[in-house]
Amino acid sequence: MEEQNLEVKLKQMLKEEKIQLWNPPFSDDESSLHHMQALSERFAPLLRLQVQKVGGALEAIRLQAVTRGKGNKTYRETGVATLELLLPRGCRKDAKTKSHLETRLDVLVQEVMDRIGEEFGLKYIKLILNGKTLSVDQPLDQQGVKNHSKMMVLKVSDADWKLHLSEEEEMKKNQNESLQRTQKGFQILSERDGSEDSSPFLEIADQRGNPLKIPPEEKKALILAMGFHEKGRSLMKKKQFDNALCHLLQADQQFSRCGSSLLASVDNFSVLQLDVVWCYRALEALSCLDDGRSRLQRAEDGFLRCYGERQQRLLMIKGNTGREEVLFLRLYLLQSLLSYIEGNDAQARQQLSKVEALYSRLCLDSDKMAQLLSLGFTEREARLGLRACEGDLQQAAVHISNQRQEREELKQRERKRRSRRSEVITTLTELGYSRRDAARALQHADGDVDRAYAILLDSTGSAQTSRDDTEGSIEQLLYLGFQRDVSEAALRMTGGDVQSAAQLLLDQQGVLVEPSPEEPSTSSSTSTEDSDLVNEVLEDISRHEEDYLDLTLEEESELITTMKGYLSRGHTHPV
Repeated sequence: MEEQNLEVKLKQMLKEEKIQLWNPPFSDDESSLHHMQALSERFAPLLRLQVQKVGGALEAIRLQAVTRGKGNKTYRETGVATLELLLPRGCRKDAKTKSHLETRLDVLVQEVMDRIGEEFGLKYIKLILNGKTLSVDQPLDQQGVKNHSKMMVLKVSDADWKLHLSEEEEMKKNQNESLQRTQKGFQILSERDGSEDSSPFLEIADQRGNPLKIPPEEKKALILAMGFHEKGRSLMKKKQFDNALCHLLQADQQFSRCGSSLLASVDNFSVLQLDVVWCYRALEALSCLDDGRSRLQRAEDGFLRCYGERQQRLLMIKGNTGREEVLFLRLYLLQSLLSYIEGNDAQARQQLSKVEALYSRLCLDSDKMAQLLSLGFTEREARLGLRACEGDLQQAAVHISNQRQEREELKQRERKRRSRRSEVITTLTELGYSRRDAARALQHADGDVDRAYAILLDSTGSAQTSRDDTEGSIEQLLYLGFQRDVSEAALRMTGGDVQSAAQLLLDQQGVLVEPSPEEPSTSSSTSTEDSDLVNEVLEDISRHEEDYLDLTLEEESELITTMKGYLSRGHTHPV
């Protein structure tokens, strides 16, 4: 990252002076070495760096420009693209120069991987573009690879790699299946409305735990989005960042189907943006810089809308803001990292100072943690409680106890609500309706018994009208001389259209074979599979509503130390 930081600064200086290193006198000129040396000697004092280091960076920039120019010409004339390879450490032939690969973009990724492996002596690798692993069995251009694209080459150790390509495909298949199973499981849950007493279903609640009224289609998209997000977070905890990123990007896609007013009132979408960029960092996907910057901006804007300019809204809702501060710590830390990579040291230091101030407040006293644990509180409760109360042990203990009581009261209210709902459903079933129909009517009536009864009466009238219409259609077909059983079958197959049914019977000469319904065993098998899927995806949903705020800050601490090291080596002036 230090090299990239210096190169960005030098490019800005060159741009300001309108110096083009790919043109004479810096390239293709007898005096080019002399002019490059003079430029290095002039820029080095401004950056407070050694002339040799600045000269090496300038030469790298010059070579990049020359290579890019030649690559553009080659691509225009032959269709052969030039790709920049970000190789693993220790695999570069020359640390100061970038590695490139010329290839057509309509070839399979596997072919490119074979060439890279042979040229650089790499046995097992993955290719990453914008934080996404490229599929080996698809062409480059179908996966977003363009001329001059930067692709990360990830080296996978022999011990971690399954020895055959078939096993690699198995891993890919498992990842795809994971995405599909997650989607199907939450799709099932998103379509449930609580009309079946025995089936688990999901409700969207506000920050106080009260159910929100959301249009059905938007609710489905939100449940799918939150489901993919939860699965992605679960994989992040296991350090499976590649697979996690796939699920997080699926969540991002589902969130785009939700209304902007809904997204503005909850912090889920902002937290997702933060998690995506954290995965980019973990995957060292610096080629995702532009996307990362825009995602962090969306996250920051979302937190401001949701929490208030100075978190006043959050203070009003929850009574404190300490727990949410871990999100801002991670936000500022990632902003500092991106600023450094972009060559803006001053902004990187400014952001890092905010991070360190937050970290000192959020880093917990181990003795206080131990005391809270000895009182019977969980590690998560202790962490969140101390942060909510700014490290005050007594206040934290009271706060945790109050939260436990609030959660228990919420559960009691929910039990009473469900018990009351069950009683109302029973009352409606005593009037002759099925429990399923009664529960659905009550759901559509928002719990109003009278409205639910009216809905059931209307549906009964409609059903009777439908039966009368069907019987009338059958009578017409009987009048034409067809048998009742085949008349009924023909009407079922044509959606109740008498003319179409009559034509069908005439075509088949009154002999009709209706497609057989599914066997009971198949239906039972599907039901069991659905139940397994639902239970599987529910395992990824944390039972604690503030799980996403429960960060140990170990990864953050490591990155803070790394950033301080980068920024302390050369106290250069910002360009």
